[in-house]
Amino acid sequence: MKSAGRKAIRLRPHHLLCMLTYIGRGYSPAFSLNMTRLLRLIARGRLVLIRPGPDAICAGNAGRAAGRHCRSASVRARDARAAQDLQRLRLAPMRTGARFRLTPALFAQMRGAYALGTSRASCAGCAWKRLCDGVAENAFAGCVI
Repeated sequence: MKSAGRKAIRLRPHHLLCMLTYIGRGYSPAFSLNMTRLLRLIARGRLVLIRPGPDAICAGNAGRAAGRHCRSASVRARDARAAQDLQRLRLAPMRTGARFRLTPALFAQMRGAYALGTSRASCAGCAWKRLCDGVAENAFAGCVI
């Protein structure tokens, strides 16, 4: 797998789970274009950097309301639950500042845990949960990566 440049893509923990079921739908066309672009870079080997708060994916959802959403207590709690699940399953390093590549093998392991429901605690209350559950039930068909 080739590295797609040196600059790591900053991600908050729960977005690692969102990537697993992403089928090209988002909050807006700009969000979807940004998310698709980022996922393709990650699939080509770009490093991921774990950081709290708004990240490279949030940047595609511009506007004042989006800024409040990305900094809200519920989204921060979603990050904490995702980090706990992924750390407990030993699928990805979840400390702030961790850098790693989402290899095809790691991505497959994360999808396996997601399909079993062992990494979905952070999805409670998410507006996209129903869509993501359906994608997982359909063996992740149609996902960008």
